Amino acid sequence: MGPVKRLAAAVAMSFCSEGAIAQVAEPDWAKSPYGEEDRLGAANNLSPEGVVAAAGLVKTGKVYQLGVKTGPDTPAYPGREYIVERIPSAADITSSDGSERVTAFDEKVTLSMGIGTQIDGLAHLGIDNHAYNGIPYTELANSMELHTADIPPFVTRGVMIDMTKHFGVDALEAGQAFNEAEIRAAADAQGVTINKGDVVLFHTGWMGAKMESDPGGFVATQPGIGLGGAGYLISLGVVAIGADTAALEVIPFEDPARAFAVHQAMLAKTGTYILETIDTRELAADGLNEFMFVAAPPRFEGTVQIVVNPVAIG
Repeated sequence: MGPVKRLAAAVAMSFCSEGAIAQVAEPDWAKSPYGEEDRLGAANNLSPEGVVAAAGLVKTGKVYQLGVKTGPDTPAYPGREYIVERIPSAADITSSDGSERVTAFDEKVTLSMGIGTQIDGLAHLGIDNHAYNGIPYTELANSMELHTADIPPFVTRGVMIDMTKHFGVDALEAGQAFNEAEIRAAADAQGVTINKGDVVLFHTGWMGAKMESDPGGFVATQPGIGLGGAGYLISLGVVAIGADTAALEVIPFEDPARAFAVHQAMLAKTGTYILETIDTRELAADGLNEFMFVAAPPRFEGTVQIVVNPVAIG
């Protein structure tokens, strides 16, 4: 079985049809530090004070678009698709004097919200049929629990840690993990401090190396954060962690027996959001490590992940 098929199998195993969802006892990891009724996770660490502090980071006003285009050819995991059809609208209105006729197009879009630049919501991936705060999948299946429409806008301090600079390469290798020691060393060398309420982005060079030239390889294998690195950032109270890769975490996985352990630690166990396929290339080229980060997820009810176009303002 090739790497794409192995990954597809792992992805498929992480989702269950309603009929296959088993009701099991709440696991011992399922207590949120934000309270048993909490549904926002680490977004609780956002604050008005954080917005004011982030605004103070704006020096030049340059806006960095961190999202890539989502379309039929955007690299995606097997089973996810994007289909758009432009439909002539029923609107056909002629002015009373016959001089103008109004016509229009609508569109019909069939897609997964997990194609392109995206936020993984807290219902996206769980452990043993439980999601964040111990919510059983039987409750998720026919409800709006933990949907991305409830994620508040992220307006906060963002930091970018350039792992290519740390390792002295143009792009990290597939399967190359970075953890607490590497993150600390890179952040210190680049003058980056990480605070509660931050969004942390990693530049690995993988997007520039693979996304256009080898879209299948871009999603099948990748460098990324390991479980120790994710745990370190979670302990600091960050809101979200992202990278210029399709899954954020390293693939092949650090432990072959544990698929998507970083996703589980972030989404299910601690409510820390995941940002995937973040275009960090311009930030890295300008050497901008600290900025105002803004992302306002579209409010589509029921979605567990959502396409987004975040921006950094330097």
